Amino acid sequence: MIGANGYLGRFVADRLLADPAVQLTALGRGDDADVRFDLATGSPGALTRFLDAVHPGVVVNCAGATRGGARELTRHNTVAVATICEALRRSGCGARLVHLGCGAEYGPSQPGSSTAEDAVPRPGGPYGVSKLAATELVLGSGLDAVVLRVFSPAGPGTPAGSPLGRLAEALRRAMQSGDGELKLGGLGVQRDFIDVRDVARAVHAASLSAAQGVINIGSGRAVRLRDAAAALARVAGYGGALHELDGPPGPVRPAIGHPRSEHDHPAPVAYPYPDGCGSWQQADVRTARDRLGWRPRIHLEESLADIWMEAACRI
Repeated sequence: MIGANGYLGRFVADRLLADPAVQLTALGRGDDADVRFDLATGSPGALTRFLDAVHPGVVVNCAGATRGGARELTRHNTVAVATICEALRRSGCGARLVHLGCGAEYGPSQPGSSTAEDAVPRPGGPYGVSKLAATELVLGSGLDAVVLRVFSPAGPGTPAGSPLGRLAEALRRAMQSGDGELKLGGLGVQRDFIDVRDVARAVHAASLSAAQGVINIGSGRAVRLRDAAAALARVAGYGGALHELDGPPGPVRPAIGHPRSEHDHPAPVAYPYPDGCGSWQQADVRTARDRLGWRPRIHLEESLADIWMEAACRI
């Protein structure tokens, strides 16, 4: 497994380790990896020698970057996957590849629609472009491979920089300071949130299946961020008022719930929505049901409760 210490990777690793039939070897850049290897700079030949020595039946790739400039995103999301594919082609292990893609590969979609796997990808930002390029490398590799396109992950461990993470942090600060109102921006977007533990179940199912190609992993339901904010406030027991600032998120708007200080320097943002997915995204998840026997189990309310529990521990 590659990327076992990442946001999604930690839950995937836990799920795989819960299967007594699985023997997991973690490969990564950190000191706690079983084998240290940097996909962005390491050679396919070195990775091939590792694969030939370990002889895995399945390679799971959860590694990648969500932030940074185009060059960094390309190095960690595209070049790294090219290394994996080339190493697997050279190796005699014959391992199956389960690669985690993302819903940002599709880009903006028509409000009210569900995006199926046969939709033409039109990513709206460098992150989605870098992930789409990786998916195309996997699909064109000739390997026994499946790409799970994960939509908007939520639940325990949600990064503070994500929309839900910023909401939780804004609520925490408001409650800590006793603010009776909270002003939030960019709440009009609608996203398909899927719990990280359901993502882990999908990876486990994909590793055992013979399915190939692209498979969407989402809840199948778009949720407006303002509704998620209201639900998070209820979970937190916040009795104050939530006031929504007008307009979509953009380069001139501070992060959700955070006034900009004199020390903040706004970074240039070329796209009105940071993930490049526009105002609406909802997955068609029928393929996951039919080919993996997978369905989401954890409701967004439970994911939000876990997000808040972690945020509340910082009070």
